[in-house]
Amino acid sequence: MTLNPDVVRARCGDIEDALQNLEKFRAMSAEAFLANRDFVDAACYRLLVAIEAALGLCYHIAAKHLRRVPEEHAECFAVLGDAGIVERELAARLQAMARFRNVLVHLYAKVDRRRVHEIIRDDLPDLRALASAAARLI
Repeated sequence: MTLNPDVVRARCGDIEDALQNLEKFRAMSAEAFLANRDFVDAACYRLLVAIEAALGLCYHIAAKHLRRVPEEHAECFAVLGDAGIVERELAARLQAMARFRNVLVHLYAKVDRRRVHEIIRDDLPDLRALASAAARLI
């Protein structure tokens, strides 16, 4: 089976769109970000959109290119790392992001807002790296 270029492009576009929306929060101090609940809520939503798109991309690559269907979200990125599609270190960081996605979805009241800011400040390039790796496959 081969990758569907339209799916890859759409998910990469979803990632980039969400990341562009998150960029405005990236330069903010943690204090300014955390002081505004609307900023935090918007950032959580855009981060969730980006991670969901990354997972969609990951599952598509795993199923169509590698003929594997991971059983859980974090495992999907490990599969890409094991196959050499992304570096193992990047796969490990994306696995952590997938686990954070679970917190965003299932335990919203317990989301560490400071961690949201840290992810936006430090980890957005990882999602772009995944999108770049996926785009090279089509």
